[in-house]
Amino acid sequence: MQRFIRERKTSYLRNVIISVLIFLLIFAGFGCGLTAMNKKMDQEEMQTLQNAITRSVTTCYTLEGSYPQSLGYLKKHYGLHYDKNKYFVDYQPLGANIMPDITIIRKEADHR
Repeated sequence: MQRFIRERKTSYLRNVIISVLIFLLIFAGFGCGLTAMNKKMDQEEMQTLQNAITRSVTTCYTLEGSYPQSLGYLKKHYGLHYDKNKYFVDYQPLGANIMPDITIIRKEADHR
């Protein structure tokens, strides 16, 4: 009966290498998932800022009859807050009755 059953010897080194490779694959997949999630969160945060600025501008126009002349006015009178270290907001008023041109640029992280 024993002649059909082969005793298989496995190498300890082979088992360690396979375990390490599986761990690295799982770790790489986890890292890719975190990167994708972070990118999605950044996009949503930028969209939220765009919506907040647009809502503040529209509210100002509705209540006062003209668009605000500066971003500072929105901050002071309409409670607009955002992270100046993370975003650059270019606010260009075009006239009292013309929606201002608003550009939001995400600043690059400081790599020191």
